[in-house]
Amino acid sequence: MKANLQILLLFSLVIINCNSQQKTDIHRNISTVNQKVQKIEKIELKEQTRGTNRIITFEPTFFNIFLNGNDTKTELSTADWENISNQAGLIDLSKISSYKSPTTGRFSDRALSSTIIITSAGKIYESSSFDAGIPPKELEGLYQLLKSKSGIIKRPKPKFL
Repeated sequence: MKANLQILLLFSLVIINCNSQQKTDIHRNISTVNQKVQKIEKIELKEQTRGTNRIITFEPTFFNIFLNGNDTKTELSTADWENISNQAGLIDLSKISSYKSPTTGRFSDRALSSTIIITSAGKIYESSSFDAGIPPKELEGLYQLLKSKSGIIKRPKPKFL
C-alpha cells in the first residue's frame, strides 16, 4: 500500500511539472509573437531648416504633405501602407532615439534637419535628428521608402565644371 501511494505521489508530481512547463512555453511563445508584431498607426517624417518646414505623415489610408503652410492629402493603397509599416516594423522602436546620424550638416544649415516619428500601439517613438538624405543606417530603408512614396526624392546637386 505504501509503495502504491509513493508511485501515485511521484506520478502526480511529474504531471504537475509537465503542465507547468507547457504553460511557461506557451506564455514565452505568445510574448515573442507580441514583440515581433508591432501595430504601426502613423509615421511622420519631419524635415526643417530656417526657410523650410516639411512634414510628411503616413497613415493607413492616406499620406499628407505639409510644406511651408501648404497642405496636400493623397490616398495611400493598402499594399503601400503594408510595405511601409513592415519596413517600420524592422526597426527596434525602443532604440530609435539612440541611432546616431552619420553627418552634421544640419547644424550649419547645409542640410535639412530630419526626424522620423513612429506611433505604435498608442506610444510615440522619435528618432534623433539627422541630415536629410543621410539617415542613420538603421533608418535608411524606411527613410528611402517614405521619400519615394511621397514623391519627394532628393536629387543630387549638379556638378559645375
